[in-house]
Amino acid sequence: MIGVVEAFSPSYAQARQKFLQACLAAGVPVKAHRHPLKGRGGEELSMDVALDGSPEARHLLLVTSACHGVEGHCGSGVQVFALHDEEWRQKARAAGVAVLYVHALNPHGFSHGRRVTQENVDLNRNFFDFGSGRPLPVNEDYAQLHPLLLPEQWPPTAENQAAIDAWIGEHGIKAYQAAVTAGQYQFADGLFYGGTAPTWSNKTFRQVLRAHAQAAHSLAWIDLHTGLGPNGHGERIFACKDDQAAYARANAWWGSEQAPVTSTYDGSSSSALLNGLMWNSIYEECPEAEFTAIALEYGTLPMLEVTGALRADHWLHKHAGQASPELAASIRARMLEAFYTDTDAWKGQIISQARQAMFQAVDGLTAS
Repeated sequence: MIGVVEAFSPSYAQARQKFLQACLAAGVPVKAHRHPLKGRGGEELSMDVALDGSPEARHLLLVTSACHGVEGHCGSGVQVFALHDEEWRQKARAAGVAVLYVHALNPHGFSHGRRVTQENVDLNRNFFDFGSGRPLPVNEDYAQLHPLLLPEQWPPTAENQAAIDAWIGEHGIKAYQAAVTAGQYQFADGLFYGGTAPTWSNKTFRQVLRAHAQAAHSLAWIDLHTGLGPNGHGERIFACKDDQAAYARANAWWGSEQAPVTSTYDGSSSSALLNGLMWNSIYEECPEAEFTAIALEYGTLPMLEVTGALRADHWLHKHAGQASPELAASIRARMLEAFYTDTDAWKGQIISQARQAMFQAVDGLTAS
């Protein structure tokens, strides 16, 4: 049994190695979907997929990490610990629930310490039907903010900060969060860009679903994220379409009177209402399955600090030649801190809450 702290890794390369070793020790085969590019250290990149259980299982739990690359430090730790956790594995086996671990949905972002894919796309805004002929959503508030969010120089000037403060003062902090994070499709160099076509990660994840998830009659998904809410707290955010039956199941499985499952549809979540979310892929690739899902969102730093780290990261990507080595290093360190609290206490909170949610998912699937 690996320790809680040892399950986490400071880099993608180490995280992948620990995941593959955990699969080997558990006797779980791994399918590597190799990325066309290399990592920051020249390492191979891959979306690694491991199915612990029968391919014909009627009940399937999907546990995914690194949709937003840099958030993979957290999600990978959960997956590695779970594969070493014999009590958890026995729980799922005895219930006839297969567990599909997808390690590093966005391996490029994980390796390079960025939230986005190599296309500068937020993967969780990229699941839009680009071939439908429907116009892409227009985020008019983001369009107003874009030149302020990505100024020509970094750190921003006092005038730049004053302009952002004035926008927040006029519209409110919730409107600012929604404008920045909801997703936008007009500024390819901007924050929370959804793209104009499916990314490599989008297409590859759909292949994974077609290969491993179509036999399931009931399908649960815990997608692991960081960056919103109080430090170490795992908010359980409803992650299906606006369906009352699915929401009722999610609350029955994962909610409590003191801490119900939150929703972007009714404003109870710390997240804004978003566009182009990954869960769209389940309805399209596994239409026969009864689907119930949460994003397990762990807090790190206050929202404005996280947004500031993202602004700096996007500025650096756009102006890499202008940044001194010291400035580039400080921006990368700030990004890591915004999405990964590297303390034993935080890691313990991550594992305990994820483990509880996974046990609850098995009970929910088998009762469904």
